[in-house]
Amino acid sequence: MDMTSDTRTPETRTQQTRTPAPQVWPCLQAHDARALIRFLVDAFGFVEVAAYGEGDVVAHAELSWPEGGGVMLGSVRPAADGASDAPGTWGPGSSCCYVVSDHVDALHARAVAAGATILMPLTDTDYGSRDFTAADPEGNRWSFGTYRGEPHPG
Repeated sequence: MDMTSDTRTPETRTQQTRTPAPQVWPCLQAHDARALIRFLVDAFGFVEVAAYGEGDVVAHAELSWPEGGGVMLGSVRPAADGASDAPGTWGPGSSCCYVVSDHVDALHARAVAAGATILMPLTDTDYGSRDFTAADPEGNRWSFGTYRGEPHPG
């Protein structure tokens, strides 16, 4: 593009070539939501922001990721008739999340120390990311890596 004909301000040009801040929140269900919250905080470093519910039941919880974004989760809620495939339920252990981090090696060490099941060891990918994948106690897969995605096309 010929910069002399570009009417965008420098700030607008910069904003349109950066990857936007995360605004997608993966949602999980858990048989033991309180234990899953503790695991995600201890093993991976999420920060508990909110947890609503009574006793062992978590109606809604939010965990933020220190580098941006986060996840929401709650206790699995079977349908009133006991069906496990009720609308709005997808079942514990059925999610997979990719989490961006600048500290993948340290995060891997933390996850191993906390007893996380490592499904894919630290790997350098052909697209320039450093990744690993672990499972949480509910069976969800968590991939952590340095890949931030392609810049927003603007």
